Amino acid sequence: MDLSTTYLGFQLPHPLMPGASPLVDDLDMVKRLEDAGASAIVLHSLFEEQIACEQARTAYDIDTYVESFAEATSYFPCRVHFAWGPDQYLEQIRRIKEAVAVPVIGSLNGTTAAGWLNYARRMQQAGADALELNLYVIAADPAESGEAVERRALEIVRTVKQAVTIPVAVKLSPFFCSFAHFAHQLDEVGVNGLVLFNRFYQPDLDVENLEVVPKLNLSDSSELLLRLRWTAILSGRLRASLAVTGGVHTAQDAIKAVMTGAHAVQLVSALLQHGPERLNTIREEMVRWMEEHEYHSLRQMQGSMNLTRCPDPAAFERANYMRVLQNWRS
Repeated sequence: MDLSTTYLGFQLPHPLMPGASPLVDDLDMVKRLEDAGASAIVLHSLFEEQIACEQARTAYDIDTYVESFAEATSYFPCRVHFAWGPDQYLEQIRRIKEAVAVPVIGSLNGTTAAGWLNYARRMQQAGADALELNLYVIAADPAESGEAVERRALEIVRTVKQAVTIPVAVKLSPFFCSFAHFAHQLDEVGVNGLVLFNRFYQPDLDVENLEVVPKLNLSDSSELLLRLRWTAILSGRLRASLAVTGGVHTAQDAIKAVMTGAHAVQLVSALLQHGPERLNTIREEMVRWMEEHEYHSLRQMQGSMNLTRCPDPAAFERANYMRVLQNWRS
């Protein structure tokens, strides 16, 4: 069975790969992912705040203690607790690149077009084959318009595209006023891929201590539906590759993503719950399903259920919405 696909210009044996997660912190785990058949390795993000913190600390240390005694180093400000600092992140790219034979995709996460974006070039120099630019931002300022939010995001993407020669994918949230229009703007800027969608981790509240409590809930297959909708809408209308991430736990989930137009399918929660070997299990189950349904290749079904044959996707969506509501029974 031919499961080959093209993502970000790379010819891949199949679309399944780990999405950005802490799994890549451990080099042995990275090798297990490759052994399980990962078509690429996606690193978790290096955050704008990490880089800014490192740069501010360096300036502070030099300027403040240039004439102090060695004992004064104990007064240095505390670091924000991240798994890696910027230099360690670049070194991990080098290690992973030396350890695996599949494409290695670095990740940058930030909200402003500033000097931290120079790390895009440094990731390329460290050996990254591509970049995933994670535009994770909550537009909470009532004085900032949606147009301004999009304009800032496009400026970040342009800056990164000008800094590197490797492919750049943009990982997005669905919370843009006109998502299809914004996707086309990114396509015109020249991004090589769109990753749908970022998961927003909603904090909980401790009502006894009046504190905000960080909370992580792993995904389930129900979260896939939003990704399927927008992949189907965008498929066939963009030059950029499309990747689905969030809610892929089974072979049928992956098949649905491909049918709506995905060129790559990223898994995170499924691998955290079941280990890297889950990736190979899903691939084998995809092959069996395709054989049973007389598909000869992945490309045969890729995009077969997108909306390019529907002249008015918005009307299609409203018809589906009305049908769901009208058919409900207690």
